[in-house]
Amino acid sequence: MNVRQVIPKDAIPSVDEPTFGDDHAEPDDEVVGVEIGGAAKAYPIRYLNYHEIVNDRVGSVPIAATWCPLCGSVVVYDRRPAERSLPDGTDDPGTLTFGVSGKLADDDLVMYDRETESEWKQSLGAAIAGPMAGAGLQVLPATTTTWARFRDSHPGAVVMAEPGGESEAAGDGDDPAPIDYDDDPYRDYFAGEGFGLDAHRDEGAGRSWDREDLAAKERVLGLKIGGDALAFPRSRVTDADGVATATVGSENVVVLAGDGEMAAYRDPGFDWRVADGGFRGDGVLWNALTGEPLDADRDPLERLPTQWLFAFAWQDDHGDAFWAA
Repeated sequence: MNVRQVIPKDAIPSVDEPTFGDDHAEPDDEVVGVEIGGAAKAYPIRYLNYHEIVNDRVGSVPIAATWCPLCGSVVVYDRRPAERSLPDGTDDPGTLTFGVSGKLADDDLVMYDRETESEWKQSLGAAIAGPMAGAGLQVLPATTTTWARFRDSHPGAVVMAEPGGESEAAGDGDDPAPIDYDDDPYRDYFAGEGFGLDAHRDEGAGRSWDREDLAAKERVLGLKIGGDALAFPRSRVTDADGVATATVGSENVVVLAGDGEMAAYRDPGFDWRVADGGFRGDGVLWNALTGEPLDADRDPLERLPTQWLFAFAWQDDHGDAFWAA
Protein backbone atom coordinates (compact mmCIF):
# COMPACT_ATOMS: atom_id res chain seq x y z
CA MET A 1 0.00 0.00 0.00
CA ASN A 2 1.47 3.34 -1.08
CA VAL A 3 0.54 6.14 1.35
CA ARG A 4 1.56 9.70 0.58
CA GLN A 5 0.71 13.20 1.83
CA VAL A 6 -0.82 15.12 -1.07
CA ILE A 7 -2.46 18.21 0.45
CA PRO A 8 -2.55 19.70 3.97
CA LYS A 9 -4.73 18.05 6.58
CA ASP A 10 -8.30 19.41 6.56
CA ALA A 11 -7.66 21.44 3.38
CA ILE A 12 -10.76 19.57 2.22
CA PRO A 13 -13.17 20.15 5.13
CA SER A 14 -15.53 17.46 6.31
CA VAL A 15 -19.14 18.41 7.05
CA ASP A 16 -19.83 17.96 10.76
CA GLU A 17 -23.11 19.80 11.27
CA PRO A 18 -25.14 19.26 8.08
CA THR A 19 -28.53 20.85 7.61
CA PHE A 20 -31.36 19.38 5.56
CA GLY A 21 -34.57 20.17 3.74
CA ASP A 22 -36.53 18.83 0.79
CA ASP A 23 -35.45 21.42 -1.79
CA HIS A 24 -31.64 21.62 -1.57
CA ALA A 25 -30.88 19.61 -4.72
CA GLU A 26 -31.90 19.42 -8.35
CA PRO A 27 -34.02 16.39 -9.34
CA ASP A 28 -31.19 14.90 -11.44
CA ASP A 29 -28.45 15.49 -8.86
CA GLU A 30 -26.62 12.26 -8.06
CA VAL A 31 -26.92 11.54 -4.35
CA VAL A 32 -25.83 9.03 -1.74
CA GLY A 33 -29.08 7.86 -0.17
CA VAL A 34 -29.32 6.31 3.31
CA GLU A 35 -32.42 4.91 5.01
CA ILE A 36 -32.33 3.63 8.59
CA GLY A 37 -35.32 2.93 10.77
CA GLY A 38 -37.67 4.89 8.55
CA ALA A 39 -35.45 8.00 8.41
CA ALA A 40 -34.07 8.79 4.96
CA LYS A 41 -31.36 11.30 4.03
CA ALA A 42 -29.55 12.12 0.80
CA TYR A 43 -26.10 13.63 0.29
CA PRO A 44 -25.46 15.20 -3.16
CA ILE A 45 -22.22 14.12 -4.83
CA ARG A 46 -21.61 17.64 -6.12
CA TYR A 47 -21.35 18.79 -2.49
CA LEU A 48 -19.25 15.80 -1.49
CA ASN A 49 -16.76 16.66 -4.26
CA TYR A 50 -15.61 19.51 -1.98
CA HIS A 51 -15.99 17.81 1.42
CA GLU A 52 -15.62 14.02 0.89
CA ILE A 53 -16.94 13.15 4.38
CA VAL A 54 -20.20 13.99 6.15
CA ASN A 55 -20.47 13.13 9.85
CA ASP A 56 -24.16 12.76 10.56
CA ARG A 57 -26.83 10.67 12.23
CA VAL A 58 -29.64 8.84 10.43
CA GLY A 59 -32.29 7.67 12.84
CA SER A 60 -30.36 6.49 15.90
CA VAL A 61 -27.19 5.53 13.99
CA PRO A 62 -24.13 7.81 13.73
CA ILE A 63 -22.91 7.57 10.14
CA ALA A 64 -20.12 8.82 7.91
CA ALA A 65 -21.15 9.31 4.29
CA THR A 66 -17.82 9.16 2.44
CA TRP A 67 -16.78 9.86 -1.14
CA CYS A 68 -13.38 9.54 -2.82
CA PRO A 69 -13.59 11.19 -6.27
CA LEU A 70 -10.34 9.63 -7.55
CA CYS A 71 -11.69 6.13 -6.83
CA GLY A 72 -15.35 6.92 -7.56
CA SER A 73 -15.83 5.33 -4.14
CA VAL A 74 -19.07 5.76 -2.17
CA VAL A 75 -19.21 4.04 1.23
CA VAL A 76 -21.42 4.78 4.22
CA TYR A 77 -20.04 3.65 7.58
CA ASP A 78 -21.29 3.33 11.12
CA ARG A 79 -19.01 5.71 13.05
CA ARG A 80 -18.76 3.28 15.95
CA PRO A 81 -15.85 0.88 15.27
CA ALA A 82 -16.84 -2.75 15.05
CA GLU A 83 -16.14 -4.10 18.55
CA ARG A 84 -14.86 -7.41 17.28
CA SER A 85 -12.17 -5.64 15.23
CA LEU A 86 -10.67 -3.45 17.97
CA PRO A 87 -6.94 -4.08 18.51
CA ASP A 88 -6.07 -6.05 21.64
CA GLY A 89 -5.97 -3.82 24.67
CA THR A 90 -7.65 -0.89 22.89
CA ASP A 91 -10.53 0.73 24.73
CA ASP A 92 -13.69 1.30 22.74
CA PRO A 93 -13.41 4.95 21.63
CA GLY A 94 -17.16 5.30 21.16
CA THR A 95 -18.45 7.33 18.25
CA LEU A 96 -15.73 8.69 15.97
CA THR A 97 -15.73 11.92 13.96
CA PHE A 98 -13.85 11.75 10.67
CA GLY A 99 -11.87 14.33 8.74
CA VAL A 100 -9.78 14.39 5.54
CA SER A 101 -6.12 13.69 6.31
CA GLY A 102 -4.79 15.03 3.02
CA LYS A 103 -3.16 11.65 2.37
CA LEU A 104 -3.88 9.05 -0.29
CA ALA A 105 -3.42 5.29 0.03
CA ASP A 106 -3.21 3.78 -3.46
CA ASP A 107 -5.02 6.89 -4.74
CA ASP A 108 -7.79 6.37 -2.17
CA LEU A 109 -8.90 8.88 0.46
CA VAL A 110 -7.26 8.45 3.87
CA MET A 111 -9.61 9.60 6.60
CA TYR A 112 -8.53 10.34 10.17
CA ASP A 113 -10.59 10.31 13.33
CA ARG A 114 -10.39 13.29 15.66
CA GLU A 115 -10.75 11.17 18.78
CA THR A 116 -7.57 9.05 18.38
CA GLU A 117 -5.84 10.60 15.32
CA SER A 118 -5.82 7.17 13.68
CA GLU A 119 -5.85 6.99 9.87
CA TRP A 120 -8.40 4.96 7.90
CA LYS A 121 -8.43 3.82 4.26
CA GLN A 122 -11.81 4.90 2.95
CA SER A 123 -12.47 2.05 0.53
CA LEU A 124 -11.64 -0.57 3.17
CA GLY A 125 -13.05 1.05 6.30
CA ALA A 126 -9.88 -0.12 8.04
CA ALA A 127 -7.51 1.79 10.31
CA ILE A 128 -4.04 1.65 8.74
CA ALA A 129 -2.09 3.78 11.23
CA GLY A 130 -2.39 5.11 14.77
CA PRO A 131 -3.81 3.68 18.01
CA MET A 132 -6.75 2.07 16.17
CA ALA A 133 -4.61 0.32 13.52
CA GLY A 134 -6.31 -2.95 12.64
CA ALA A 135 -9.78 -1.81 13.64
CA GLY A 136 -12.63 -1.80 11.14
CA LEU A 137 -15.85 0.06 10.45
CA GLN A 138 -19.21 -1.51 9.59
CA VAL A 139 -20.51 -0.75 6.10
CA LEU A 140 -24.15 0.35 6.06
CA PRO A 141 -26.68 -0.15 3.26
CA ALA A 142 -26.82 2.86 0.94
CA THR A 143 -27.71 3.66 -2.63
CA THR A 144 -26.34 5.95 -5.32
CA THR A 145 -29.13 7.37 -7.43
CA THR A 146 -30.72 10.70 -8.36
CA TRP A 147 -32.43 12.90 -5.82
CA ALA A 148 -35.72 12.54 -7.73
CA ARG A 149 -35.63 8.73 -7.61
CA PHE A 150 -34.56 8.59 -3.98
CA ARG A 151 -37.26 11.08 -2.95
CA ASP A 152 -39.93 9.21 -4.90
CA SER A 153 -38.99 5.88 -3.34
CA HIS A 154 -38.57 7.33 0.18
CA PRO A 155 -41.45 9.70 0.97
CA GLY A 156 -40.36 12.20 3.58
CA ALA A 157 -36.67 12.01 2.62
CA VAL A 158 -34.56 15.11 3.13
CA VAL A 159 -31.44 16.22 1.30
CA MET A 160 -28.34 17.97 2.62
CA ALA A 161 -28.06 21.71 2.04
CA GLU A 162 -24.95 23.37 0.61
CA PRO A 163 -22.41 23.42 3.45
CA GLY A 164 -20.56 26.43 2.02
CA GLY A 165 -17.08 27.59 2.94
CA GLU A 166 -13.75 26.85 1.24
CA SER A 167 -12.03 23.71 -0.02
CA GLU A 168 -8.75 22.78 -1.67
CA ALA A 169 -10.83 21.04 -4.36
CA ALA A 170 -12.15 24.46 -5.41
CA GLY A 171 -8.73 25.95 -6.20
CA ASP A 172 -5.73 25.28 -8.40
CA GLY A 173 -3.23 24.79 -5.58
CA ASP A 174 -3.08 23.31 -2.10
CA ASP A 175 -4.83 26.22 -0.38
CA PRO A 176 -8.61 26.19 0.18
CA ALA A 177 -10.65 28.46 -2.10
CA PRO A 178 -14.32 29.55 -2.09
CA ILE A 179 -16.61 26.76 -3.30
CA ASP A 180 -18.88 26.95 -6.34
CA TYR A 181 -20.97 23.79 -6.13
CA ASP A 182 -22.11 24.16 -9.74
CA ASP A 183 -18.52 23.58 -10.88
CA ASP A 184 -17.42 19.94 -11.11
CA PRO A 185 -13.67 19.74 -10.39
CA TYR A 186 -13.57 16.09 -11.49
CA ARG A 187 -15.49 16.37 -14.78
CA ASP A 188 -12.44 15.90 -17.01
CA TYR A 189 -11.10 13.11 -14.80
CA PHE A 190 -14.31 11.11 -15.02
CA ALA A 191 -14.51 11.63 -18.78
CA GLY A 192 -10.90 10.60 -19.47
CA GLU A 193 -9.35 7.15 -19.62
CA GLY A 194 -6.53 7.77 -17.14
CA PHE A 195 -6.93 7.09 -13.45
CA GLY A 196 -5.23 8.05 -10.22
CA LEU A 197 -3.94 11.35 -8.89
CA ASP A 198 -1.49 12.02 -11.72
CA ALA A 199 -4.24 11.60 -14.32
CA HIS A 200 -6.50 13.98 -12.39
CA ARG A 201 -3.77 16.58 -12.13
CA ASP A 202 -2.85 16.09 -15.80
CA GLU A 203 0.67 15.10 -14.80
CA GLY A 204 1.08 12.23 -17.24
CA ALA A 205 -1.09 9.29 -18.22
CA GLY A 206 -1.57 8.11 -14.65
CA ARG A 207 -1.33 4.49 -13.58
CA SER A 208 -1.25 1.53 -15.96
CA TRP A 209 -4.04 -1.02 -16.34
CA ASP A 210 -3.19 -4.48 -17.63
CA ARG A 211 -6.58 -6.06 -18.23
CA GLU A 212 -8.93 -5.83 -21.22
CA ASP A 213 -12.09 -7.41 -19.78
CA LEU A 214 -12.82 -4.41 -17.55
CA ALA A 215 -12.04 -0.72 -17.87
CA ALA A 216 -10.12 0.75 -14.95
CA LYS A 217 -12.97 3.14 -14.22
CA GLU A 218 -15.80 0.65 -14.72
CA ARG A 219 -18.27 1.21 -11.88
CA VAL A 220 -18.64 -1.85 -9.67
CA LEU A 221 -20.82 -2.72 -6.69
CA GLY A 222 -18.62 -4.25 -3.98
CA LEU A 223 -19.91 -6.71 -1.41
CA LYS A 224 -18.05 -8.19 1.58
CA ILE A 225 -19.48 -10.96 3.75
CA GLY A 226 -17.69 -13.12 6.29
CA GLY A 227 -14.22 -12.33 5.02
CA ASP A 228 -15.14 -12.93 1.37
CA ALA A 229 -15.39 -10.13 -1.18
CA LEU A 230 -16.95 -9.92 -4.64
CA ALA A 231 -17.61 -6.96 -6.93
CA PHE A 232 -20.30 -6.81 -9.60
CA PRO A 233 -19.29 -4.71 -12.65
CA ARG A 234 -22.22 -2.70 -13.92
CA SER A 235 -21.63 -3.67 -17.57
CA ARG A 236 -21.59 -7.38 -16.78
CA VAL A 237 -24.79 -7.23 -14.75
CA THR A 238 -26.47 -5.16 -17.45
CA ASP A 239 -25.41 -7.71 -20.08
CA ALA A 240 -27.02 -10.40 -17.90
CA ASP A 241 -30.41 -8.65 -18.21
CA GLY A 242 -29.85 -6.78 -14.98
CA VAL A 243 -29.69 -9.78 -12.64
CA ALA A 244 -26.62 -11.38 -11.05
CA THR A 245 -26.64 -14.15 -8.46
CA ALA A 246 -23.71 -15.48 -6.46
CA THR A 247 -22.62 -16.86 -3.12
CA VAL A 248 -20.48 -14.53 -1.00
CA GLY A 249 -19.24 -16.00 2.23
CA SER A 250 -22.11 -18.26 3.26
CA GLU A 251 -24.81 -16.01 1.79
CA ASN A 252 -26.71 -16.35 -1.46
CA VAL A 253 -27.04 -12.89 -2.94
CA VAL A 254 -28.79 -11.27 -5.87
CA VAL A 255 -27.75 -7.99 -7.47
CA LEU A 256 -30.37 -6.08 -9.44
CA ALA A 257 -29.50 -3.30 -11.88
CA GLY A 258 -32.06 -0.88 -13.26
CA ASP A 259 -31.82 2.65 -14.70
CA GLY A 260 -28.10 2.79 -13.97
CA GLU A 261 -28.59 1.86 -10.31
CA MET A 262 -27.56 -1.35 -8.59
CA ALA A 263 -28.43 -2.92 -5.25
CA ALA A 264 -27.61 -6.21 -3.54
CA TYR A 265 -30.06 -8.30 -1.53
CA ARG A 266 -30.07 -11.59 0.33
CA ASP A 267 -31.45 -14.01 -2.27
CA PRO A 268 -34.41 -16.07 -1.06
CA GLY A 269 -33.73 -18.49 -3.92
CA PHE A 270 -36.11 -17.00 -6.43
CA ASP A 271 -35.95 -17.59 -10.17
CA TRP A 272 -35.17 -14.00 -11.21
CA ARG A 273 -35.94 -12.31 -14.53
CA VAL A 274 -36.28 -8.75 -15.76
CA ALA A 275 -39.83 -7.43 -16.24
CA ASP A 276 -41.59 -4.17 -17.08
CA GLY A 277 -41.22 -1.88 -14.07
CA GLY A 278 -38.79 -4.05 -12.13
CA PHE A 279 -37.75 -7.68 -11.68
CA ARG A 280 -39.85 -10.81 -11.24
CA GLY A 281 -39.01 -13.27 -8.49
CA ASP A 282 -41.32 -15.91 -7.04
CA GLY A 283 -44.13 -14.45 -9.15
CA VAL A 284 -43.78 -11.00 -7.56
CA LEU A 285 -42.61 -7.75 -9.15
CA TRP A 286 -39.80 -6.17 -7.11
CA ASN A 287 -38.37 -2.64 -7.12
CA ALA A 288 -34.63 -2.90 -7.88
CA LEU A 289 -33.75 0.26 -5.93
CA THR A 290 -35.66 -0.45 -2.70
CA GLY A 291 -36.34 -4.21 -2.70
CA GLU A 292 -40.04 -3.48 -2.13
CA PRO A 293 -42.73 -5.74 -3.64
CA LEU A 294 -44.79 -3.82 -6.18
CA ASP A 295 -47.77 -6.10 -6.80
CA ALA A 296 -48.09 -8.32 -3.75
CA ASP A 297 -48.29 -8.13 0.04
CA ARG A 298 -44.82 -9.47 0.86
CA ASP A 299 -41.94 -8.47 3.10
CA PRO A 300 -39.29 -6.43 1.30
CA LEU A 301 -36.01 -8.03 0.26
CA GLU A 302 -33.20 -7.71 2.79
CA ARG A 303 -30.77 -5.14 1.47
CA LEU A 304 -27.06 -5.86 1.95
CA PRO A 305 -24.34 -3.29 2.75
CA THR A 306 -22.31 -2.47 -0.36
CA GLN A 307 -19.91 0.09 -1.74
CA TRP A 308 -19.81 1.73 -5.16
CA LEU A 309 -16.39 2.36 -6.72
CA PHE A 310 -14.12 2.08 -9.76
CA ALA A 311 -12.78 -1.34 -10.74
CA PHE A 312 -9.14 -0.29 -10.23
CA ALA A 313 -9.83 0.71 -6.61
CA TRP A 314 -11.58 -2.58 -5.88
CA GLN A 315 -8.70 -4.50 -7.46
CA ASP A 316 -6.20 -2.56 -5.33
CA ASP A 317 -7.99 -3.84 -2.22
CA HIS A 318 -9.27 -7.27 -3.26
CA GLY A 319 -7.41 -8.47 -6.35
CA ASP A 320 -9.39 -10.25 -9.09
CA ALA A 321 -12.59 -10.67 -7.06
CA PHE A 322 -15.06 -9.75 -9.82
CA TRP A 323 -18.33 -11.50 -10.70
CA ALA A 324 -18.61 -13.08 -14.12
CA ALA A 325 -21.82 -14.47 -15.60
